[in-house]
Amino acid sequence: MTKRLVEIDDQLLARARTVAGTDTIKATVETALKSLVDQDTALRHVARLREPDALDIDRINEARRPRTGIDG
Repeated sequence: MTKRLVEIDDQLLARARTVAGTDTIKATVETALKSLVDQDTALRHVARLREPDALDIDRINEARRPRTGIDG
């Protein structure tokens, strides 16, 4: 972990701490960064799911069918 010196708007930090429910600057910044990364991940998944044939209903239904033994 690297220590960093940054200038942060006091009012913005106070609002972020309230929203995040955090007690420290470090926890607030970590929560905000994690939220940003999680949001990016979710948006990439949504974009992938919007691609043609991303949701193949037949494959989904096949995966849901119970598996049987080798004999049947």
